[in-house]
Amino acid sequence: MPSLLRSTSPTGVHTITLNRPDRLNAIDPELADEMPRAIDAAAVDDAIRVVVITGAGRGFCSGLDLSTPPRLPDATRVERLDRFAWVGRWVLSMARCEKPLIAAVNGPAAGAGFGLALAADIRLVAASARMTAGYVRRALSPDAGVSFLLPRLIGMSRATEILFTGRDIDAAEAERIGLASMVIPDDGFANHVNEYAERLAAGPPTAFALTKRLLESSLDVPLEAQLERELVYIKTCFASNDVAEAMTAFAEKRQPVFKGR
Repeated sequence: MPSLLRSTSPTGVHTITLNRPDRLNAIDPELADEMPRAIDAAAVDDAIRVVVITGAGRGFCSGLDLSTPPRLPDATRVERLDRFAWVGRWVLSMARCEKPLIAAVNGPAAGAGFGLALAADIRLVAASARMTAGYVRRALSPDAGVSFLLPRLIGMSRATEILFTGRDIDAAEAERIGLASMVIPDDGFANHVNEYAERLAAGPPTAFALTKRLLESSLDVPLEAQLERELVYIKTCFASNDVAEAMTAFAEKRQPVFKGR
């Protein structure tokens, strides 16, 4: 059975499903290798407008499969000097993807699975789902970008408390503190996620990509530099066919049809 399933709808919603339901989609060596490849492939495919990451069965991703943990390679000099290993490449592949990334958190998300959810642009969380960093329970420090992403999403104080206690976060708390973009009832969760993704997929691809670039740089550059970048990017948008289509559609009182050109 493949550890990862991929499908693309006619409207450009690409769904990546972690497919180890008997282990709550825990990460084994195959899944560790396949995930960044799947995201990288989706990132460069113009037919794909939105990427949804979810889990098969009742879990999103329970983190590292401790029964057969992916090894940290050290057999060769290249492997020993690898700064990221598989767990870093998971996060970097998501950071490089300039399409909207949705984590459809349908069940438990823990450890590197928690990091996977944090690295998405939007987290749609089932009402019964729980999330946890969990590392401290195994006497571990965080990986999968958790120490970088969590404070940026919810602030340093809350992030510290969550990492130090390793406690579970239910969907209601996740929404309250800014971890969940939206909480969705368990009944019909997949349909709600698909409807949400379809709406995004109808949006302007170039504007999404440039917006993601702006958001990524916003925490690390001075205001003046960000204002300059905003001006460059909005000029790029104004020169696109999609803006012309948006103006025409507005005048004709219809929905625009964006093609990413």
